[in-house]
Amino acid sequence: MSKTAVIIQARLGSTRLPGKVLLDLCGHTVLERVIRRCQAISHADVVCCATSTETRDDPVAAEAARVGAVVYRGDEDDVLGRYLGAAEMLEADVVLRVTADCPLIDPDVCDGVLALQAKTGADYVCNNAPPSWPLGLDCEAITVDLLRRSDKHCVDLHEREHVSAWARPREDVKTENFANPGLPLDTHRWTVDYPEDLEYLRDLFKYLDKESAGFLPSDIARIENEEASLLPLRQAQEAAVGDDPRLTFKVKK
Repeated sequence: MSKTAVIIQARLGSTRLPGKVLLDLCGHTVLERVIRRCQAISHADVVCCATSTETRDDPVAAEAARVGAVVYRGDEDDVLGRYLGAAEMLEADVVLRVTADCPLIDPDVCDGVLALQAKTGADYVCNNAPPSWPLGLDCEAITVDLLRRSDKHCVDLHEREHVSAWARPREDVKTENFANPGLPLDTHRWTVDYPEDLEYLRDLFKYLDKESAGFLPSDIARIENEEASLLPLRQAQEAAVGDDPRLTFKVKK
């Protein structure tokens, strides 16, 4: 029987917001928020935090273990190798890749990606090609066979850092995209990369934590529209990010 592992990549060496995964987000670390949301993914058999072997990431490993995630430690820069090592340790067949700066990662969206992979047998399934979900709900399902193939052939350091960069454009890799079936939400930004992102999410979670634990993307978008106090913080986010194509989606005309 196929085994699916959610693997969350996490480390403290962020340049724009150092130590962001362990910063406080309304009484919980960012990493705890991510792990708790991933533990609610029904199609997953195990949740793992893959961090580096560097001493500075010892607190990341300790926090992940405290919250109940399996911990794997590998090379800081070779994230592809780290994912493959974690997948093989877990004896997984399919990996769902999540990053630790996404405290609003949605279990239902993740389940949709995994269900599409199981239905189609695709080597690779994502939910942002093209974007239709908020930045911060990104995830990708990758077969471990494809990870092994990527590890064997990928020598570019940039591609190894970004795990699926070698595999995605290849014509011999079967890919699928899980699109938002409702109104597109791709102009929303729910990730932690800048100090302004953290300040915005801290204010947003004051409202979200009053909701049920299973709040949906539509719930979050509704709160954003209803609460006028959030608007200046959203504007500060946009100003901080600017035109960086890695960190924001193109605003619709």
